[in-house]
Amino acid sequence: MVKKTEVDSRKRALWCVNASLEKKAKGLVVLRVKEISDFADYFIICSGTSDRQVRAIASSIQESLKKSDILPLGIEGETAGRWVLMDYDDVIIHIFHESVRSFYELERLWSEAPQMAIPDETTSLKALPRGI
Repeated sequence: MVKKTEVDSRKRALWCVNASLEKKAKGLVVLRVKEISDFADYFIICSGTSDRQVRAIASSIQESLKKSDILPLGIEGETAGRWVLMDYDDVIIHIFHESVRSFYELERLWSEAPQMAIPDETTSLKALPRGI
């Protein structure tokens, strides 16, 4: 297993974003919560249009990080596919079914965090911009 210091949270967040984009995640948002949270550096929030797509996005993230021997601390909700929560230590991923996401509005709850919205037509990112 790769130690936290070997792969920084910024790089891990980028890998998660790109793995989500591979499965055409919608409404992808990266929040840098490092300055306002003591348990994470990044939240990644995205949506799928079906339970199947939500599970596919989660699977893509797991497979991508596993290639670098990075395993999650925990995953919740994968079976139902309505809201999958993936804990990769300092990077937390929320994958919602679209209808569930609008109910919880996590972006609003963490509105003081710097945010980056990624357009749906984006296929991959080379890096996260400065400040994110």
